[in-house]
Amino acid sequence: MAGPAGDWPEAGAATSVRSALGGYRAYARRWVFLLVISLLSCSNATLWLSFAPVADTIARHFLLSTEQINWLSLVYLVVSIPFGMVAIWVLDSVGLRRATTLGAFLNFWGSMIRSMPCMAVDIQDPFVFLLGGQTFCALAQTLVIFSPAKLAALWFPEHQRATANMIGTMSNALGILVANLLSPALVKTEEDIPLMLGTYILPAGLTFLLAIACLWESVPPTPPSVGAAQSTSLSFLAGLKLEFAGLCGALFIVFGVLGAVALGLYVDRTKHFTEAIKIGLCLTSLACVAFAVVSQLQGQTIVLAAICSLLGFFGFSVAPVAMELAVECSFPVGEGAAAGLVFVLGQAEGVLIMVLLTSLTVRHAEPSVSTCQDGQGPLDWKVPMLLMAGLCVLFSCLFVLLFHTPYRRLQAEADASPSIQEDERPATAAALGHAPYLAATP
Repeated sequence: MAGPAGDWPEAGAATSVRSALGGYRAYARRWVFLLVISLLSCSNATLWLSFAPVADTIARHFLLSTEQINWLSLVYLVVSIPFGMVAIWVLDSVGLRRATTLGAFLNFWGSMIRSMPCMAVDIQDPFVFLLGGQTFCALAQTLVIFSPAKLAALWFPEHQRATANMIGTMSNALGILVANLLSPALVKTEEDIPLMLGTYILPAGLTFLLAIACLWESVPPTPPSVGAAQSTSLSFLAGLKLEFAGLCGALFIVFGVLGAVALGLYVDRTKHFTEAIKIGLCLTSLACVAFAVVSQLQGQTIVLAAICSLLGFFGFSVAPVAMELAVECSFPVGEGAAAGLVFVLGQAEGVLIMVLLTSLTVRHAEPSVSTCQDGQGPLDWKVPMLLMAGLCVLFSCLFVLLFHTPYRRLQAEADASPSIQEDERPATAAALGHAPYLAATP
């Protein structure tokens, strides 16, 4: 039986024998494991952003400030920085089953804690329970976000790994969409807040029960592929040194979170949505071109790691600002519909681009220094990488040159607040791009 890290004892010479005899096996219960992880990822994402679409109602009901409401979402980003690396260690140390069960428990427990202000009447500070519950859910997210790739590698054959990873990963995106649509549908008045909090407990509780009842082992008795059979259980630090792609992904996420926090705070103060996104996309394009060129060279690990950090810092950070800009330029269309449509279209575009790039890869004809051990030569990504860089530059240029929009929501708020202070008018006018109009307002 395999150890908790997911390696099989027959991963050495027996691999060739097993391959010759066709001894690899894919178990049907792999889909149950994928279902649990997908439900957990979706539930966790809904808990993350469940407060944002109804922030004003939540603030009035619990007597909270706007900053406190924002922290109910920001805590996910803050927690992911120190605990993201811990989650990788947990997955490699205790195994996928225990890590998933722990994540499901934290997710369910967090959903319960944040509902307590609606269950008890003598709670003096509801924000402590709301933030505490969100913090437990944020801890669960660090375990959830890395699980699909590990599940796909350990349980699925090579022709299904990408599909399994896609399903598990996109479930998180689906949860974001559900939160943006479900919360406004449930909360019409302050009296509906307990209903909303209780509704989000149900999928979290169901996922926890499924994790306990249906997940029996971290790895199948027989590996599904040669890649899974050759999976090793290196120590956490040694694994980071070997798995350079994983290290680059971690740097991308960490610096992306830092960039998102910094850019979000800047845009909140200046309201320069369009300018921030245009500059961010231009810098992302430069980083993408640099990555496409440097990735073709050997011995440039430090440079590649730095470029991945810049890609995350500039590229990942514009995503939440883009959602806000979508709401601004489409007002009075509902926030959930505007952000949800942009998100869904973006995901569809991403799928099409990934299919296109993958179809352009070819096998290396000559020997390579790659450490891939799937029995075949590594793929040559030179043409797809250059095409990706070209598309990034093209789309960024089109956005910079052609996208111009007024901030309709800010305009509506300014029109509804005639008592704007004199010293605030220049900044507001500059943000809206309508200085003459505001200067003429009595």
